[in-house]
Amino acid sequence: MDNEYKTHPQYNKLRFFIGDVRDAERLKLAMQNVDYVIHAVALKQVPACEYNPNEAIKTNINGTVHVINAALETNVKKVIAFSTDKAVNPINLYVGTKLVSDKLFCAANAYSGADGTRFAVVRCSNVAGSRGSVIPFFKNIISNGGEELPITDYWMTRFWISLEDGVKLVIHALENVRGGKTFIAKIPSIKITDLVEAILPGCRKPEVGIC
Repeated sequence: MDNEYKTHPQYNKLRFFIGDVRDAERLKLAMQNVDYVIHAVALKQVPACEYNPNEAIKTNINGTVHVINAALETNVKKVIAFSTDKAVNPINLYVGTKLVSDKLFCAANAYSGADGTRFAVVRCSNVAGSRGSVIPFFKNIISNGGEELPITDYWMTRFWISLEDGVKLVIHALENVRGGKTFIAKIPSIKITDLVEAILPGCRKPEVGIC
């Protein structure tokens, strides 16, 4: 990433750190003289989180605590955390950790005082084409010669947001955050069968069931 942005006119304002949200001291160093922080770190693969629950908790919950504490100690102005629309009604460990993360972020405003760091959450839905999502999964099947796309349930729907609109939502939250708020965009939904038909028209659609 450092090499990619070397020719950018604002390159002199960029710093690149190797680190981990599990490392509280490293986060404090990274946030020195920083005004705004976007917390987008999470283990989000549902099966991986179910198989490694302690690791999911260390990153998604303990890591969030470290982000909050580092921001408070370095006097960051505003911090926005990415969440998921599925945190409304958790049904697995991943979304359970995201709900806890949301609660921690909103409560953090009580520690910063009236004029201190402001914390807020943005709840995105499925970011179209993001790593680990169903669209790259389907495309990978097709690129390997697959002629059918498995789906979980014929009646299942998904809310979708583009990467660009997701970025706009974060910027909106930064501009309007007053602390303790959760920003949710009004976005369209699509049936999973319609998505499959758009990606590979006329293909077979075996129903594999909800995991």
